[in-house]
Amino acid sequence: MRMLTCLVLAFFAIAGAACSDQQKAGGDGDILVIQTKYGPVEIKLRPDLAPKHVERVKTLAKEGFYDGLKFHRVIDGFMAQTGDPAGTGAGGSNYPDLPAEFSSEPYKRGTVGAARTADPNSANSQFFICFNDTGCSSLTGQYTVWGQVVSGMDAVEKINKGEPPAIPDIMEKVYLKSDAK
Repeated sequence: MRMLTCLVLAFFAIAGAACSDQQKAGGDGDILVIQTKYGPVEIKLRPDLAPKHVERVKTLAKEGFYDGLKFHRVIDGFMAQTGDPAGTGAGGSNYPDLPAEFSSEPYKRGTVGAARTADPNSANSQFFICFNDTGCSSLTGQYTVWGQVVSGMDAVEKINKGEPPAIPDIMEKVYLKSDAK
C-alpha cells in the first residue's frame, strides 16, 4: 500500500511539473510585447478566437515587421491603430489578406482587433487597441478579436492622438515574450 501511495504521489508530482512547464511555455508564447517609449504593452493572444490572425501576428513579430511602425490613427476615447508599413492606413504586409474570424467576444478596454477595409476578408497586418468599453462596443462581431492587453494600458493611453497624429508614436520593438532573451 505504501508503495502504491508513493507511486501515485510521484505521478502527480511529475504531471504537475509538466503542466506547469507547458503553461509557462505556451503562456509566454501567446504574449505579444509592444515596446513603446511609454513602456511595454503586453497582449495575451487569443488563438482560440482567431487562429489565423494570431499566427500572422506571430509571424510578423518574429520577422521584425512591426518594429518602428507608427500609430497612424489614434482617436481619443476609441482606439489606437498601427501595423501599416506605409504609415497611412492603406498598407500591409506581403502576405495575402486573411479571412474574417469574427466572434461574439465583446470589444472592451484593451481588446486588440484586426483592422480591415469594408471587405470583411481584408485584414492583413494592421490592428487596433481599444481605449475603453463604450468606444469600441459597436465593433463586436464585425471585426476580428485576436488579443487582449493584460498590462501596459497606461502606455497605450499616452500614445499621441490624431488622424494622423502631428507627431506619431511608434512601436519600438514587437516580439513574443517567449522570444525575449
